[in-house]
Amino acid sequence: MPHDHSDPEHPHSLLPSDPALRVKALETLLVSKGLVDPAALDAIIDTYENRIGPRNGAHVVAKAWSDPEFRAALLKDATAAVSALGYYGRQGEHMVAVENTPDVHNMVVCTLCSCYPWPLLGIPPGWYKSDAYRARAVREPRRVLAEFGVTLDPDIAVRVWDSTAEVRYLVIPRRPEDTEGMDEAALAALVTRDSMIGCGLASAP
Repeated sequence: MPHDHSDPEHPHSLLPSDPALRVKALETLLVSKGLVDPAALDAIIDTYENRIGPRNGAHVVAKAWSDPEFRAALLKDATAAVSALGYYGRQGEHMVAVENTPDVHNMVVCTLCSCYPWPLLGIPPGWYKSDAYRARAVREPRRVLAEFGVTLDPDIAVRVWDSTAEVRYLVIPRRPEDTEGMDEAALAALVTRDSMIGCGLASAP
């Protein structure tokens, strides 16, 4: 094959096999050539890991739980609804919200790569990008969910949504019981990142 290289001097052979090491090697190379500013890179990572993370998505879900008009708008046109809250940008241009109900549980995967709604959920977790998750989430979603600690009744349908470069999905998890009277901030604290991917449930109060 054209991409098979046995020559040890070929550039591809200099990259470590482990993905994390490959990323570090590429980062070191780009920094040494002056193509990447380490401070700017750290700032970007901090933004998506800590300042954005899944907090934006949790705010969206909590608002959907407590505001019926917003919930309806979110399900009709998620891109417009989340943009109105100030959540938009790269990797979040075309959003679709899917809602878990007593009859349906939604789950998101990207079978081709790792498409993910960064403005709402931050940087995708490592397992979301793994070959195992991307393949098994489609073939055996209930077994994958069970490995995440989510065991569903047999009569609950599981719908798997495949993210693409054009569309990103946000799962609205079911609102936990005994949360009547809680404000949006308190509700948002119950929303987990995994519940917005569909591989977890919202936390109990």
